[in-house]
Amino acid sequence: MPQRHIRTDRLTQQILEAGSGPLVLLVHGFPELSISWRAQLEALAAAGFHAVAPDMRGYGGTEKPADRDGYSILHLVGDMVDLVRALGRDRCTVVGHDWGAAVAWHCALMRPDLFTAVAALSVPFQPRRPKGPPTAAMAALSKRAGLGDLYISRFQANDAHLVFDADPATALRKMFHAYDGATPADRQSTGFLAPGESLIGSIPDDVPLPPWMSDPHFAEYVAAFAAGGFRAPLDWYRCLDLNWAQTAFLQDARVRVPAAFMVGERDPVRRYAGAHEAAMKDWIPDLRVQRVLPGAGHWIQQERPDEVNAFLLDFLRGL
Repeated sequence: MPQRHIRTDRLTQQILEAGSGPLVLLVHGFPELSISWRAQLEALAAAGFHAVAPDMRGYGGTEKPADRDGYSILHLVGDMVDLVRALGRDRCTVVGHDWGAAVAWHCALMRPDLFTAVAALSVPFQPRRPKGPPTAAMAALSKRAGLGDLYISRFQANDAHLVFDADPATALRKMFHAYDGATPADRQSTGFLAPGESLIGSIPDDVPLPPWMSDPHFAEYVAAFAAGGFRAPLDWYRCLDLNWAQTAFLQDARVRVPAAFMVGERDPVRRYAGAHEAAMKDWIPDLRVQRVLPGAGHWIQQERPDEVNAFLLDFLRGL
């Protein structure tokens, strides 16, 4: 599958692409890469679309700015605007998974003239809270529930990436296993951590790779994160409060473009983001489909590529 580097206004991005026709941008999350979308790139190209998946800012073959504040949602949306422009297009459909879903929702929210439709996987649209920054709210929720710290709170520490960097292969294997749909419930991560416990430390050492993850595919992830590290990917999380401060202009804004959402029934992220699923229609008037995929976990486009491909193509053909 063709891979190349493309220079945008602010950084050089590495992309995978396939096909020709209307542009569909595929935005990955944590801890993933453009290769997470291979099955979708092939299916979309075969259906007559130009499918493009970048390594996002801080990941893989794309540049990794040193400034932590350089990973705000304004930078991430701006990168996608720049990429569409560099590809010579003036409109596209944006598809995102995990953190990439948050980016995709904000692309549609901020630039509906350019991102004329949006599909998101695993993470629902979450409107800006009017009551203050998100990390304080997360900490208060965890304290009230007595569940320990949400891992996102732990990721705010300046050294949180070091446990990942110490052994990228182990960290990635544990993450992919603990959020997979095939993993038994008592071995999935809850996302909540006991005092002094790291996310990686909370997952047993003996876990295998998920059934969909081949050794060669896993080796690609390990090589990329061993070379690039986890500092920049965790800086996305460290910008959460900055994002809140910078997006007052989006308070009470709604996603007005056609939209679609799919989540795995067994996705552990639903334990702390699932409440937003029920309210999505209030914030997205043209939410055309909202689907829960039975038995699927968090890595939905890799776990269940055929169903995700059919879901995306149905949505795209209906636009």
